Amino acid sequence: PTRGGSLSFAGLLEKVAGAVDPEVRIRFTSPHPKDFNDDVLRVIQKFPNVCNNLHMPAQSGSSSNLQRMRRGYTREAYLDLIHRAREIIPNLTLSTDLISGFCGETEEEHQDTLSLMDEAKYESAFCFAYSRRDKTYAARHLEDDVDQATKNRRLNEVIAKYRHHQFDKCREQVGTTHCVLVEGLSRKARRAAAAAAA
Repeated sequence: PTRGGSLSFAGLLEKVAGAVDPEVRIRFTSPHPKDFNDDVLRVIQKFPNVCNNLHMPAQSGSSSNLQRMRRGYTREAYLDLIHRAREIIPNLTLSTDLISGFCGETEEEHQDTLSLMDEAKYESAFCFAYSRRDKTYAARHLEDDVDQATKNRRLNEVIAKYRHHQFDKCREQVGTTHCVLVEGLSRKARRAAAAAAA
C-alpha cells in the first residue's frame, strides 16, 4: 500500500532499473521477510540489471523461536516466500543470517533450523551464536539460558550444514560462465598490498 502519490518499493526499483544504463548493476539491502511481496520479485525477474541475489535473514528455522525473537513471520511463511522467489526468478541466489542458541532455544528448534537450511539451500550464510545485546527486547525480557558449549555445538552444526550445501552449489557451477561485478580489492588484498608497499 502506498499513500497518495508515493511509490511502493517495487515501483521505485522498477523506475530506477529502467532509467539507468543497463550495464549498471542494482542491488538493495536486506528486505524483511514479513514485508516482502511478489511485486519486487517480478521486478528483479524483469530487469537483468537488478541483481538476482536476495539476502533474506531467517534467524531461525523454528516458528516458536521466531516468535520469541519477535520476527513477525513463521517458518512456513518464510519458506513460502523462498519458494515463490525461486519460482519467479531463474538462477536466484539466497543469503541469510542464522543465530544459534537464542534464549530458550530447544534441541528441536535447533533441528528446525537445520531442516530449514536443507530446504532453502543458501548460497551464503552469516552464522552466529547468540550473545546478549543491551537495549534489545531479549536482553530486557528473556533469559540467556542456553549454555555457551551448547551454543557453540549448534553453531558448528549450522556452519557444517551451510558448507555442505555450499559445496554442492559450487560443484553445480563447474564449467559455467558468469558475468560478475568487481567492486575493488578485498580487505585481505588491500592489507597485502599495503604490507608489500611498506
